[in-house]
Amino acid sequence: MWKEENNCLKKTFKFKNFSEAFAFMTRVAFIAEKMNHHPDWRNVYNTVEISLNTHDAGNVVTEKDRKLADEIDKLITA
Repeated sequence: MWKEENNCLKKTFKFKNFSEAFAFMTRVAFIAEKMNHHPDWRNVYNTVEISLNTHDAGNVVTEKDRKLADEIDKLITA
């Protein structure tokens, strides 16, 4: 579940290994590029932490962030 804190939507994803985590990040990158809305993220081994906010709106959470979060979640449930 995405958590809203400090003007960001945040979620941590865990995978079996680094390759799965990196593949997930690649899929997210294609979606983010298509939406022209890019995440702030961190990856260590099998863990990907994503933080979303809209810089153009003053670094707050907007509908753009919620839409990207929904698209990211679809990658996990697919």
